[in-house]
Parts: sequence; C-alpha cells; structure tokens
Amino acid sequence: MKANAGLLYTACEPLVLASASPRRRELLARLGLRFRVVPSPLEEPPVDARPEIGVRRSALFKARSVAEREPSSWVLGADTIVVLGGLIFGKPSCPEEAVKMLRSLSGRSHSVFTAVCLIHLKRGFSQGDVIQTRVEFRDLSDAEIAAYVRTGEPMDKAGGYGIQGLGAAFVKAVYGSYTNVVGLPLAETLAMLQKNGVIAAQ
Repeated sequence: MKANAGLLYTACEPLVLASASPRRRELLARLGLRFRVVPSPLEEPPVDARPEIGVRRSALFKARSVAEREPSSWVLGADTIVVLGGLIFGKPSCPEEAVKMLRSLSGRSHSVFTAVCLIHLKRGFSQGDVIQTRVEFRDLSDAEIAAYVRTGEPMDKAGGYGIQGLGAAFVKAVYGSYTNVVGLPLAETLAMLQKNGVIAAQ
C-alpha cells in the first residue's frame, strides 16, 4: 500500500495558513496538505455594515499581515461571521453574550459568511471569495442554552456555536456549504488553490 493512500492533495509550493482557528487547520490537514500555520498578529478591522464587504476586508487584512512576513509563500487567510436580521455576530466576548446570541438564533434562520483570501506578495497576486450558507436553528430552551454555554464551546466561535461540535444538536437544516459554517468553504478554497498551482491531486 502506498504511503500516501487516503490523502487527496499535496502542496506544490509553500503554503501558509494565516489563521489560529483549529477548525480551519483540521479541515486542510484532513486532506493531506502540508502547510504552516502563522496566525495574523493584528486585530481585525471594524466590520463593514455590509457583511460581504466587511468579512472580505477582514480576510484580506489577515492574509496580507502574514504575507508581509512570508513574501515568498502562498498565504491563505479567512474570516467567518454570522448575520441575523442585519446584525453581525462575531465571537462572544463573555458567556452572557454567548447566551444572548443563542437566544437570538433560536427558532430562526441566519446566514454564515466566510471570506477566503489567497495572496502571494512576491508575485503580486491577490484573490478572494465570499461564500454564504443559510442555517436554520430549532427552538432552544433556556436550560439548553445555559448548559451549552457552560461547556465553553461557544466562546471562540462566530455566532456562539460550533456546528462540528455540540452545537450540531441545535441545527435543523443547512442550505449551502457545511464546511463554510465550520469556518472554511473547502470546495471553493480547493478550487482556488488548484487553479493557481498551489496544490495538486495526489
């Protein structure tokens, strides 16, 4: 049996993930890709009132801040936000805010936007995309919300829930890319990387 059996892709050129998110790292690593993780050292800029523009700007901001230190590598940046009725939900700053977010999402549909940006500074290359997925929550009781927040899972996730974890119990339906809700739309990201010769099928 070949040593690379079960792995789909290989990196053809140096690839850097400009994100500290363990979910994004796991999604890429699961495909067999080799890459380095260099989180952006800078704070995210203010989110624009128009979610698609704000999240795209944030992903570009992250990728560029790392690309300036890694000019000879391909740098992949991403950012995810949850939008409900015009309100933008990032990561909750405290348990009380997580409770408030989950109460707002209960029994309603919301949109998840993830922006992906690929930069190669030395080659003057920059490309980005924004993917939207609609997620429908079932009705949640106050007891369920309180128990979930006590687990600590909501605290580092946009919208205060993790669809790949315990938060999956709250999700009634997903319309669009599931991995987009996790934090990295794989189909679109892989297409971008393959098109530019950064990765190839094994």
